Amino acid sequence: MSTVATVAVIVVAVIVVAAVVALALRPQLHSRSLRRQFGPEYHRAVAAHGTAKAAEQDLEERLRRRRDLEVRPLSAEARERYRADWTDIQEEFVDTPAQALADADRLIGRVMHDRGYPSDDQDENLAALSVDHARALQGYRRARDVARRAQEGEAGTEEMREAVVNARELFTELVDAGAGSNRSTTPS
Repeated sequence: MSTVATVAVIVVAVIVVAAVVALALRPQLHSRSLRRQFGPEYHRAVAAHGTAKAAEQDLEERLRRRRDLEVRPLSAEARERYRADWTDIQEEFVDTPAQALADADRLIGRVMHDRGYPSDDQDENLAALSVDHARALQGYRRARDVARRAQEGEAGTEEMREAVVNARELFTELVDAGAGSNRSTTPS
């Protein structure tokens, strides 16, 4: 066999091996991409579904449904109004922490609605939010749990304060998304 033919066979063999390796690694790269995008929500989905494959199917479905939504940024006026409402909630916390936490949850719901997230079904809301705000969603889930327990008289003031701080992270992301601003709404 000539040198040219030998080189051609080697090149073809390398291409075939590279294609096989790429096909074999594709699921791992896809899983890594989902883990990176969804962060703690990826692990939560795996725990809920029992397997990574089932969780990844769920996350892919979330991505598909999210693409169908028309999520939009808030106007400057709406952002300022919502920030003022958040300040009112923080002031309310001093006298009625459980009510302030419930009001914070309702305010976040209004912001989600104004941004174009679905608002009829809480599970659908959380799934849609997980695509764009996965890391902040983890704290919001904790805040909702504390709010529920606070309404039943089972959460302490410090726990409620931490819940408001957790909720504020999602609130800030929702209000500031698309505004070209990372400005915090309140001091820590």
